Amino acid sequence: MIFGHSPQFLLEAVANASEKGQLFAGQHELEIQVAELVQSVVPCAELVRFASSGTEVVQAALRVARAFTARDLIVKFEGHYHGWTDGVFFNTAAELEESGPAGKPNSVPMSYGIPETEAANVIALPWNDIYALEKIFSDKREKIAAVITEPVMCNTNCVLPKEGYLSALKRICECNGALLIFDEVITGFRLAPGGAQEYFGVTPDLATYAKAMAGGYPLSMLAGRRDVMTMIGKGEVMHGGTANANVMSMAAGKAALERITDPRIKTNEKLRNSGKLLIDGLTRLNEKYELGMLIQGTGEVFAVSFTGGQEVVDYRTHSKYADMNRYARFVDEMMKRGIRLTSRGVWFVSEAHSEEDIEATLSAAKEALLLSRE
Repeated sequence: MIFGHSPQFLLEAVANASEKGQLFAGQHELEIQVAELVQSVVPCAELVRFASSGTEVVQAALRVARAFTARDLIVKFEGHYHGWTDGVFFNTAAELEESGPAGKPNSVPMSYGIPETEAANVIALPWNDIYALEKIFSDKREKIAAVITEPVMCNTNCVLPKEGYLSALKRICECNGALLIFDEVITGFRLAPGGAQEYFGVTPDLATYAKAMAGGYPLSMLAGRRDVMTMIGKGEVMHGGTANANVMSMAAGKAALERITDPRIKTNEKLRNSGKLLIDGLTRLNEKYELGMLIQGTGEVFAVSFTGGQEVVDYRTHSKYADMNRYARFVDEMMKRGIRLTSRGVWFVSEAHSEEDIEATLSAAKEALLLSRE
């Protein structure tokens, strides 16, 4: 929620557009306008396709990647979340005993009801480990269609990529004829107008986006290389959805992207500055009271965990060092003081947060941190 809840400019845009219709079962002008706004800022967006949720466009990305490469295997990383479909809902929060050795993890389904056959097409690897990726490509080069990754591991402790890691992912994919997919559902339009691609200077072949691009309205998008995306345009790869590009969501998307790309408003700068104020305040509390907190992220999105000073670089180090029971107590104490935090440790800021909000959050955090460590 980059702009906060129910900002007036979004409500007005949606209300005005919905008077003309809700669903046309055909293309309409708002689609073109949103697509052009995306193309102006997202490096990989030669063609785009709209849907309603991140899960849907991840499925579309995997399908078109398999079609384009004529290969079946997908590489994903432990601790990364790419939606709940059978083909990719593996190793998001698996017990390490089930995952097996770090060098060659098992593909662990995250829900009952996923057929065993799905695991055969998913390879889960530790993140931030180039050697592990090079090894799997040396073993299965001719079978890997794509590598999908969160460019920042936001779903597990907001872990940043090691220097050169994303560039190495791209190089390895290019050298082996596979596609690189960035899941930018969280990083997209939040880290920068062009998302993580702009922030890190690495352009993937395909990228997925969701609610942030429409201020919380149900809009998602697959963007990517023309030669790959054309397979959808030609009908060679099926992607459907009755609510795709509905008028309300597209109107919200247009209004949101116009605001994000307006240099006078500086949305991303506001998010970063607010996040850094929070990070700096929490860091001071951590140092003063020796709380053993780890705070990491970019500012626009960051994570708080209790690791006793241990570094977290991937899912396994998070599982080993992060005291989630203590964090749950912290969340509970903050809720009592009127501050709602996510249960998994990731913090998001929005344009709606003022300096007064941040001061109130830090004041509540001081009390809650001291109580939660007991």
